[in-house]
Formats: sequence, C-alpha cells, structure tokens
Amino acid sequence: MVNLIRITLMLGKALNRLYWDRDKLLKYQEKKLRSVVEYAYQNVSFYHNKFKENGIHPSEIKTIEDLNKLPIVTKKELKSEKTEQLVSREYDYTKLKRVRTSGSTGNPLYIYLNNTENEWRKSIYMRANVSCGQRPRDSWVFVSSPHHFGDTTGMQRRLGVFAQKVVSVFTDIEEQIEYVRKEKPDILDGYSSAIHYLAKEVKNRNVSDIKPRIMFGTADLITETSQKFVEDVFGAPFLDQYGCSEIDRSAWQCPEKIGYHMDVDSVITQFVDDNGDETSPGERGEIIYTSLFNYSMPFIRYAVGDVGTPLDDECTCRRTFPLMKVQEGRKDSFIISPDGRVISPYEFMIAMYDFPYFQQIGQYRIIQKPWTQ
Repeated sequence: MVNLIRITLMLGKALNRLYWDRDKLLKYQEKKLRSVVEYAYQNVSFYHNKFKENGIHPSEIKTIEDLNKLPIVTKKELKSEKTEQLVSREYDYTKLKRVRTSGSTGNPLYIYLNNTENEWRKSIYMRANVSCGQRPRDSWVFVSSPHHFGDTTGMQRRLGVFAQKVVSVFTDIEEQIEYVRKEKPDILDGYSSAIHYLAKEVKNRNVSDIKPRIMFGTADLITETSQKFVEDVFGAPFLDQYGCSEIDRSAWQCPEKIGYHMDVDSVITQFVDDNGDETSPGERGEIIYTSLFNYSMPFIRYAVGDVGTPLDDECTCRRTFPLMKVQEGRKDSFIISPDGRVISPYEFMIAMYDFPYFQQIGQYRIIQKPWTQ
C-alpha cells in the first residue's frame, strides 16, 4: 500500500536536496552507491556472479569513478536471466509490485519494487512537477494510457491532493478536447506526442478556452519546434521530462530550459562512448544508469539504450543538480496514420495490454506499409 504521509515526507526532503552544494551531493551519492553495491553483491545472485567473474569486490567501489571498474549490463542480458537471479533473495518477487518497460524497442523487461521503492519513485516523480510550479490542489489532467487510471489513490481523490485525472489516448479526439475543456486543468500533462496532437486539433477547431498554467511532456520526445507550437496554442510553458520504466524519472527541464536537471540523488547517470569510456561535457554518449534506491531489483551500470550529452553549464534557477541534454532519448519511430495523426509506439504497447496472451509475448514488431490517399 502506498503511504501518502511517507511520500509527502520523502518529497519534502527531495525538494530540499535540489539546493545542496555539489560536494554534499557527491558525498550523498557515494554513500548510497556503496550501500547498494554491497547489498547487490550479498543478496542478488546476478550481481554476485558478475562481480566474481570480473574479479571485483564491492569494497573496491567507493566513488563514482570506481563504477567504471564494473562491466556494463544490457537489457538483453537481464532478460536472459531467471527472475530469481535478478531479485534480492530477501524478497518473494511474486509479492512485489511489478512494472513492465514499454516494449517500444521490442524487448520488454519486468522490474520489481517493494513499497518503499515505489514510494521513492513517486516522490522523485512529483519533485520535478512541484519544483516547476505544480500545487497540491491544482486541476491535473494527464493524457496517457488507461493503465495510469490507478496511479491516483482513492485517498488522493477524496482529499483532492495531486489527484491526477487521466484521459485515454485512445479516446476520440473530440471527446479528449471536451474532457479537457470541462476539467479546466491548471496542469496539462502526458505523452508529449499526445499533447502535440491535442494542440493541433485544438487549433484546427479554434478552441480557445483551454488555458493550463504549466504543461509537462513525457514518454516520447517531440522537437523543439513542436514544443513551441504547443506553447503557442495553449499559452503556457511546456517542460519535457525524461526517464524510463526501470528507473522512472531521471531528468527534467525547469522553466529556464538550459538543459535537463539530472536526479543525481536517485540515480547516477554516466555517458559512455563506443569503447565504454566516459565522455566529456558536451560530448554525446550512451546513457548508463546506476540506481541508488533499487534494492529489490538493483540496476548497476545498466545501459538504457538512449543517447545523451552531459553539460557543465550551471542553471540560472539556482538548483544545483547537474544538467544533461537529451540527444536521442525516447525518439522512437512514429507511425503516421492516413488522417495525418502521429502515433507513438507506446500506444501500440498500451493497446496490447488487452490482448489475452500479452504476458507471454517476448518481442513484437510494428511494420507500416506505404499508403496512398
């Protein structure tokens, strides 16, 4: 069960950490790193074996730089292992919360979380929104998949605190527009491509009474030109947020939009070149994650499959969390329908949830054939 009091306390501490000086942040990171590495070695067969195979003891991993002694782990590698090898022996994985990656790469993976880890994810997720101006009782509409309907608890709905109202991306666009008009959201949130499509149809229909205060985009990446279009249509800032199912929120834009603030108190993000060496600020590289809070199912030196660039700029917002640029993260191959609608691969994943044998599907592929008007 999600505990709202614990999440609120976690959120308060998380907001405070945004303004810690860099030395304090580094000490916090490395303390968390040593803890999770030692735990994984002692309790998770996959990592115990991985360390042994590479002749490394967790006592050798004391700093972020020491992480480079460890091999990079891929999703393909994790998928080849039995669940019992990936989850801590302290837990019965059948009783843990299970999260599935989108499968937009054709290679989905299950992640297992205990209650504390799930609450941590929620607090870090909300930190970006709250830090950028969302208030507890704001009207909040999320244009997303139906499986997000259960993200808001009954208690939240009764109290009206961060009570997310989800409109399905599969709902007819006219119904979407009418729902959003009726709810009068202060916060318009959801899949970036879905918000972009909503903006296009709102403009085409000359709808002028949807006036959110802030917009957040997630799941897929739209161009800066598309972001500007959305802002012009709705008259509000559009702030992109970056993450993945394995880690959840890991970086986000503040209103200054100088870069994406990395959630360094939650995950260590490294950027590596084709040889596995870390890139310098301003040089693009593959994103490698080490989670600082996943104990049930740790992720240490995990290649998420996206590309980004570390920045050494300092944001004028005074938040001390370092910045990155999203280069190719979540820039999936979109499907264009005959009516011109842009469809994210996430929407196919959502639709397949209703397929009776979905859990038994290891990989799938979407092929678009040429169409003529």
